[in-house]
Amino acid sequence: MTIMSPTALRKNMFEVFENTAKYNDIVLVTGKKNNVVIMSEEDYRGMMETMYLYSQPGVVKEILEADKEPWEDSVVLEGKLK
Repeated sequence: MTIMSPTALRKNMFEVFENTAKYNDIVLVTGKKNNVVIMSEEDYRGMMETMYLYSQPGVVKEILEADKEPWEDSVVLEGKLK
């Protein structure tokens, strides 16, 4: 995680955005009254999907149970199992 002031962010905004997107770096911008977190859209969408799945009753239990099944028992659907 990168920590910087709003002044440093303004001076290096393009570089910060590029590194955040390219390397999935999380940036904490520390202000006098509040802090802000900058993250890539990919990380944000992944976090939102995880939160959604955790909010669904029984989904986490099903995922953990499915994770215990051997790969040999997996069913290939349209040749797209990866």
